[in-house]
Amino acid sequence: MHLMAVLKPFFIQLWWLIPLLIAAGIAKTAWFKGFFGELLVQLSAKFLLDPKVYQAIHNVTLKTPDGTTQIDHVFVSRFGVFVVETKNYKGWIFGDENQATWTQKIFKTTNQFQNPLRQNFKHIKALESLVNLPSEAFHSVIVFVGGSEFKTQMPQNVTYAGGYISYIKSKTNPILSASDVEAVYSAISTSRLAPSLATNREHVKNVRNRLNPDAPRLCPKCGAEMVQRTVKNGDKAGSKIWGCSAFPKCRMIQNVT
Repeated sequence: MHLMAVLKPFFIQLWWLIPLLIAAGIAKTAWFKGFFGELLVQLSAKFLLDPKVYQAIHNVTLKTPDGTTQIDHVFVSRFGVFVVETKNYKGWIFGDENQATWTQKIFKTTNQFQNPLRQNFKHIKALESLVNLPSEAFHSVIVFVGGSEFKTQMPQNVTYAGGYISYIKSKTNPILSASDVEAVYSAISTSRLAPSLATNREHVKNVRNRLNPDAPRLCPKCGAEMVQRTVKNGDKAGSKIWGCSAFPKCRMIQNVT
């Protein structure tokens, strides 16, 4: 008997396992975990934040002098512009607002990741430049989803998924006028790049270039080409840095990592 004839009844009865296995594989990917975390934050805002008070814009990608920056969620209100960064992590989280990197620990595995407050600082700077508001008008909010647990004292604006709504609502001092709110919302909505796979791919490419110490890069402040230089004096003498080619007009420097 032909082998396929023998196996056909088996495949007919278990065909439903194929999409289930595919879905299980997708659910384990970093992309899905990030998507699920952002969706969770988005849904909680939809039901717990009054849309007449907080105007929401999700998945905002903006052009910057050195490429692009991608913001998970922005809520524009009379009480300021809330810039929300989501992080989907499990395990114990150790960090301090002044540290460059934070630590994730799962059993015996330890991983380092960029301080999300510093990551969100760049997002806020991009928005400041776009809408021409002072830094006092912005609130940085970090939301951890995925079952992580903070093992060090965190600032009030670093929360779990259930806490970020309370933090946003705790800001009750009006900063912007109603016309300001509409102008900011309109500026962000019209200036953002269209949410698409192509936009995401371009942003990922820009991030990889910034992380590659040997890749050509542009100045995040003025957009001029960055060049590698050697520190001549001080404790870091002999080490390499990226310096803006527009020096001395622009004095932006970055470490070569």
